[in-house]
Amino acid sequence: MRNDTPPTITPQTPVLIAGPTASGKSALALEIATRQGGVIVNADALQVFDGWRLLTARPDDADLARVPHALYGHVPFHAPYSTGHWLRDVAPLLQGAARPIIVGGTGLNFAALTSGLAEIPPTPDAIRAAGNARDLATLLAGIDDATAARIDTRNRARVQRAWEVQQATGRGLADWQDATPPPLLPLSQAVAITLDAPKDWLTGRIERRFDQMLAQGALDEARAMLPDWDPAHLSSKAIGAPELIAHLRGELSLAAAREAAIIASRQYAKRQRTWFRARHGAWWHIPADRPDLSATMRFAGRQPD
Repeated sequence: MRNDTPPTITPQTPVLIAGPTASGKSALALEIATRQGGVIVNADALQVFDGWRLLTARPDDADLARVPHALYGHVPFHAPYSTGHWLRDVAPLLQGAARPIIVGGTGLNFAALTSGLAEIPPTPDAIRAAGNARDLATLLAGIDDATAARIDTRNRARVQRAWEVQQATGRGLADWQDATPPPLLPLSQAVAITLDAPKDWLTGRIERRFDQMLAQGALDEARAMLPDWDPAHLSSKAIGAPELIAHLRGELSLAAAREAAIIASRQYAKRQRTWFRARHGAWWHIPADRPDLSATMRFAGRQPD
C-alpha cells in the first residue's frame, strides 16, 4: 500500500526524491534546498559522467550557483561506474554538515541506499564472455536453487548475472544477498518522495525537453563527443546520444534522430514508473502534474538568513 500521507520536512532531515525522467525532480529538490538549506546530491546513473551535460539534464550554472550540488559530472565519460561506486561516493555526504537532498531516477541507487547492497566482486571479462556465449537453459542449469527461486528465470540478463556470480565467486547470488550489509540511510530516517507522472502529461514534457536540449546545443555536445564515441561506454547510454551520433555520421536525419530519442525516453520513463510502482510502496507519492508540488508538503523550519 503506497504512502500518501504528507510528512513533515525539517532542515535536518535527509530528503529522497525519485521519479521518471522529466517529471520535475530537480526543480523540487532546488525549491526544498532554497527554502530550508541542504546539498542536492545526484542519484542518477548517467548524470555522474562528464561530457553529456545537456543530454543528461545536469543542473545548469544558474542552479549550481543557487545551492550546493554534489556528484554531478565528476566521473570521466569513459570510466566504469556502478551502484557500488555511487554508494561509496555518497557515504561521506550523509555525514556532512549540510542536509542531503538526494534526487534521481535510478531506482537501484535508492534501493541500495535504503536497503543495502551486496558487495559482490566484479565479474572477470572471461566469465562475462562465457556467459554471453551460453543459452538461457544452460545458464539456468548453472545456478543454485535458492537463487533461481528469487529471480525472473525468463529474464536472460538476470539469469546470466546470477550465473556469472556463481562462476566468479563460488557462491550463489542469493547467498550474497543474504549477507547484505546494513543500509547507509534506512528509509525510516529520511523523507522519501516519489513523483507519480501521468503518461500523457509526461510525454509532452519529454518532447519539449528534448527540443529544448537541441535548442541549447545538444547537437554541438554530440559533435564534441564524436571523436571519442564508443557505444561500450556506460555514459553512451545517455538517451539521445546514440541517435545524435548516428545523425552526425549521416545514418539518420535530424528529424529521425529526434523522434528515436523521444521514443527511447518514453520507453525509459515507462520502465521507471514500473519500478517505482513495484518498490516504492513506503514512499510518499505526489502527482507530478500538480501546478505547485511544494504546496502539498509540510515544512518545519527554514534556512537561517
